[in-house]
Amino acid sequence: MNLFKFTLAILAMVFSASGPLLADETVRIGNCTWCHGTSAQGIWMAPRLAGQRHEYIENQLLSFSNHTRDNPASKQYMWGAVAALSPQAARDLAAYFSTLPPQAAEDGDRGLEAAGKTIYEQGIPDSNIASCLACHGPNGEGFGEIPRLGGLAYSYLKRRLVQWGEGYHAAAEPMPRVANKLSPNEIDALASYLSFLN
Repeated sequence: MNLFKFTLAILAMVFSASGPLLADETVRIGNCTWCHGTSAQGIWMAPRLAGQRHEYIENQLLSFSNHTRDNPASKQYMWGAVAALSPQAARDLAAYFSTLPPQAAEDGDRGLEAAGKTIYEQGIPDSNIASCLACHGPNGEGFGEIPRLGGLAYSYLKRRLVQWGEGYHAAAEPMPRVANKLSPNEIDALASYLSFLN
């Protein structure tokens, strides 16, 4: 067993030992906590779910189920994880995670924060990129099915933007078009800035 699988197995045992997060045992989230953490703040490549928009979470669970969210980590981990998830269970999970208090990852590059804020608030007119806050809100809080970005981990945000630029999850318009126009430096700056928002 390689080191990653061994570490994942240990984490699974530790998190499952702490029991379900819901008092209502009809929704079991033990499997979610293995990667997203017992307080749903995210671990490694798994994003924070705490405080995320419930409509967005439910929509993403559907995207995993119908395989439209097709990036490598989704295929490897989430497609199988949601295979037996009922629509009601997806709604219950989404509602629960959205009520948990989020904590900002604050793991971006502080030196890039100002440049990222400019992109987020003003867009990049020369590249025909609108401001991010137009859809995601002034504090990255999101609306409805548009996700909350504020405080997500730098590495997760960067990876998602890069993967959209590579053509993954093409159905999530307009993000693939936007990400395709961002330079690596602009992606770094934007992901850094967002990691500090809460």
